[in-house]
Amino acid sequence: MSYTALYRKWRPDNFNDVKGQDHIVTTLRNQVTSAHIGHAYLMNGTRGTGKTTIAKIFAKAINCENPMPDGSPCNECHICKAITEQRYPFVHEIDAASNNGVENVRDIINNIVYSPTEGKYIVYIIDEAHMLSTSAFNALLKTLEEPPSYAVFILATTDPEKLPITILSRCQRYDFKRITIETITARLSELMVNEGISVTDDALKYVARVADGSMRDALSLLDQCISFYL
Repeated sequence: MSYTALYRKWRPDNFNDVKGQDHIVTTLRNQVTSAHIGHAYLMNGTRGTGKTTIAKIFAKAINCENPMPDGSPCNECHICKAITEQRYPFVHEIDAASNNGVENVRDIINNIVYSPTEGKYIVYIIDEAHMLSTSAFNALLKTLEEPPSYAVFILATTDPEKLPITILSRCQRYDFKRITIETITARLSELMVNEGISVTDDALKYVARVADGSMRDALSLLDQCISFYL
């Protein structure tokens, strides 16, 4: 069986497992439980702090057939499983670093006129959104101004200053904090117990410190350390 990297294996699939972004998780949970879903969100923060992870959990939660009382997705229904396995046709993840032209946005605009045949929302998660071209932003703006009721856009970026103000003003903005050393250390310790691997607290604290606020970087570095000592 092929090895799965720690950051992929332990990527959170519910709000409870997201660490260090409580202010964002609480707000999104409240939106799910109250059914007050916005049409455009901006997830801003340094790499590895949970932007796309939370975007995917949110996409599941608002489409889940049996959402939990706290707003988390059930991860058991047909839609949740399909989104997790990346085969759900109404949640799209787009890498703007390689799909940044106006034609890519026009594809979105042409397809979004059709409402979903299952679930409640069509969700577009645009990663590295600041890399969209000016013409692509202009094409997207009209849809953000008058979106269909079933459409949700989630823009993730490490550089919001590069987004036009016309786009920023139409998004709910969520600023992701660097995750503290203590929070990263606690999460790494928990995962090492689950993996059945013995690691000293000092070693985990060192990894957490070098990761500089990024949970993904911490898991990748820990993966390297484990491989070195096995």
